[in-house]
Amino acid sequence: VQLQASGGGFVQAGGSLRLSCVASSSVNSINMMGWYRQSPGKQRDVVGIMSNLGSTTYADSVKGRFTISRDDAKNTVYLQMNSLKPEDTAVYYCYAYWLGRNYWGQGTLVTVSS
Repeated sequence: VQLQASGGGFVQAGGSLRLSCVASSSVNSINMMGWYRQSPGKQRDVVGIMSNLGSTTYADSVKGRFTISRDDAKNTVYLQMNSLKPEDTAVYYCYAYWLGRNYWGQGTLVTVSS
């Protein structure tokens, strides 16, 4: 499966952004999809994951602020990011787990200024 992420940009603290990830396969057939992020000098960490049944889990640092949603008709998964903080600055990667393999999209940079 191929993943195409978009929607990153520059935003002030407290603002919002929505990331999109378009998959080349039906998203409701993919076991898990979600988002990771990586800040300079740090490892890539999970932001949130959605199962093919629609259940979601989030990192503690983003709970209550970020929401993953899915549009099956568009084969797209979204990450709505609200109340952004400078520490949310990172490259965000779309992720999928399907048929025993991990798939990654290209990163999209989110920069949050204080």
